[in-house]
Amino acid sequence: MNLSRRTILALLTTAGLATFAVTPASAGQKEGEKLKLLIIDGQNNHDWKATTPVLKSFLEKTGRFDVSVATTPPQGASKEDWGSFQPEFKDFDVVLSNYNGELWPERVQESLVEYVSGGGGLAIVHAANNAFPQWEEWNRMIGLGWRGADFGERVTLNDAGEVVRTPKGEGPGAGHGPQHEFAVVIRDREHAITKGLPAEWMHAKDELYHGQRGPAQNMHILATAFSGNNCGGTGTHEPMVWWIPYGKGRVFTTVMGHADYSMKCVGFQTITARGAEWAATGKVTLPVPERFPTAEKTSVAE
Repeated sequence: MNLSRRTILALLTTAGLATFAVTPASAGQKEGEKLKLLIIDGQNNHDWKATTPVLKSFLEKTGRFDVSVATTPPQGASKEDWGSFQPEFKDFDVVLSNYNGELWPERVQESLVEYVSGGGGLAIVHAANNAFPQWEEWNRMIGLGWRGADFGERVTLNDAGEVVRTPKGEGPGAGHGPQHEFAVVIRDREHAITKGLPAEWMHAKDELYHGQRGPAQNMHILATAFSGNNCGGTGTHEPMVWWIPYGKGRVFTTVMGHADYSMKCVGFQTITARGAEWAATGKVTLPVPERFPTAEKTSVAE
């Protein structure tokens, strides 16, 4: 199917995102068969050459995923080099972005929109939500991104656990204080991704994002962390893990995972793997490991 960008956007901006005749690989999957997961990297303001191997390793160790990697051309590459970058999203059950760089060619944008809206899964890790502020449908998919205060609404939780939406132009834009260990609080303990996890657990040294901005439509917050003023934060509960429906597809986001040492947190690995599985299938079969961190202590994979 070869749809123009204008056609895709017109269809998707109607109430209830349009769906397309795209069949993700998971549609024909047999019970017990591994899910096909594609990591996209190649540009990032973070060390993707160190973090992609960590992602690939722990996802494969779950026994649930067959992981491939698609690496974009480097920053400043020629149009000819970009011409060879055309991931076949439809061949995968879920796409995981470890990318934050130049805007993908329009044909790749259209292919991803078609894939996710048609039922494909998308997982966003840390700085991948920083990418593509100029791509409207990407902003709809991720809900909140690393954007300035004038970009869109901010979403936080108050001390009572109630969602607070701060209008565009008010309050801080995206940022973070010094890296540190912090407590992650599960806000939806019945969702398949978070079911069985401790109500609160300590995450290893990481950046605690705050002030994220975006359309945040149909955003379902699964976990938050308190951004303390003493750590350069905002003094409120910031979203750490959420999901958004997009057409027939599901988009999972965690803003944890700054560096390889952050990604070695057993909590991060568990919630990312379960999030990727759920984005692909709508179900979670991966167990919570015995070594999962507690409210008092972090747990780092070897």
